[in-house]
Amino acid sequence: MEDLIQARIEKLVYGGEGLAHAEGHAIFVPFSAPGELLAIEPLERRKKWIRGRPSRILEPSSLRVPPSCPHFGSCGGCHYQHISYAGQLQQKVDILRETLGRIGGVNWEGPIEIHESPPFAYRNRAQWAVLREGSNAQLGYHMAGSSAVLAANVCPVLSPSLERCLAEMQALLASGALPGNVVEVEAFADSADTRLALNVAFESFAAPAEALAAAIRAAVPNVESLLLLDRRRRRFELSGPGYIVQQAGEYRYRVGHLSFYQVNRFLPPDLLRTLLDGAQGGLALDLFAGVGFFSLPLAARFQRVIAVDSNLGAVRDLRANVEAAGSGVVSRRSSADSFLRGFRETPDFVVLDPPRAGLGAESAARLVALAPGQIAYLSCDPATLARDLAILLGTAKSAAASNPRRRASYAIAAMHLFDLFPQTYHIEALVRLRREE
Repeated sequence: MEDLIQARIEKLVYGGEGLAHAEGHAIFVPFSAPGELLAIEPLERRKKWIRGRPSRILEPSSLRVPPSCPHFGSCGGCHYQHISYAGQLQQKVDILRETLGRIGGVNWEGPIEIHESPPFAYRNRAQWAVLREGSNAQLGYHMAGSSAVLAANVCPVLSPSLERCLAEMQALLASGALPGNVVEVEAFADSADTRLALNVAFESFAAPAEALAAAIRAAVPNVESLLLLDRRRRRFELSGPGYIVQQAGEYRYRVGHLSFYQVNRFLPPDLLRTLLDGAQGGLALDLFAGVGFFSLPLAARFQRVIAVDSNLGAVRDLRANVEAAGSGVVSRRSSADSFLRGFRETPDFVVLDPPRAGLGAESAARLVALAPGQIAYLSCDPATLARDLAILLGTAKSAAASNPRRRASYAIAAMHLFDLFPQTYHIEALVRLRREE
């Protein structure tokens, strides 16, 4: 083992690690907290940086608290359970500001409104890998920085029904009553936390799908819909309606097994209210619309709403939700980029809720060329948010930002941080932009 390095953690950086400097290197240390002095065991060295782990805490941070989960530090799911919840929120605000400035040149000095979540029991979706030891099988999570699986019987961030499902599926696997090699289980709870959609993947079906479904339903009685996958044959078998129902405020959404919906079960109503506050007019675009989470309430505020998504399953759910609500939303199955290439109208309001990769430079430039009155950008990655905002705000030194098609200038009207993922480094930011006349 290399000699330990003594260093003080200066701050947290996006990704869950603390940053320190010593011996001419930047040192990245997981499960550390700002201000504390550590003895650090080096694990990986490069020319300018070292990645290590805490060996001893010489002076603890004032933010440090005992973690709530016995698996914390080994499981790769949580990163911040050793930091008080108030401390987590402040660190995320600081990381968001720093990332926007460093990557996008977006130096926002205005307020960032924090929308808190209950810090535990918030997740309505979980994915469990299978650990096999001989004939025994257990569900668990991937270990931190590894593909190895850690068996887990408790997980404090799960909703109560998902915790019960974990225990029920563990008992089913241990009993040997489920034939075949299960390789992965994904569970998704509805907004009432009473009914589940379950995805169970097998290497191959060792019994008829009906028998497998019966065994699972007997063990997990609140399964509403069950999707089985035979990976070897690339074959799906469905038992149930194929979806569960989520509700946010007055709006109900059918959400299929493979469709996206917010993972935090507490904050969606607040997210809807905040994003739509004051939004009204003639035409709204909902890009990356998914199952229509924003599209349905937009229809009550705008004369026309066009919802765009490229995922076939999500578009099916979107169209079913539009029909059930009696809404006039027009759905388009398309990537946001392809849609923007051919669209020529000027919308009053545009909602962006892209995946981690963000909107992208060309799409951002095309959107500015349309000159919408307002843009609401919901981001799950501050780095890609920074790159996209640099183009939308015109601070980027790139061809896209200086494109002669540019018709409008934008300014930030408000910035919010929704803590959809407490105990983790993940940051969900909502930025409202207004066109400057």
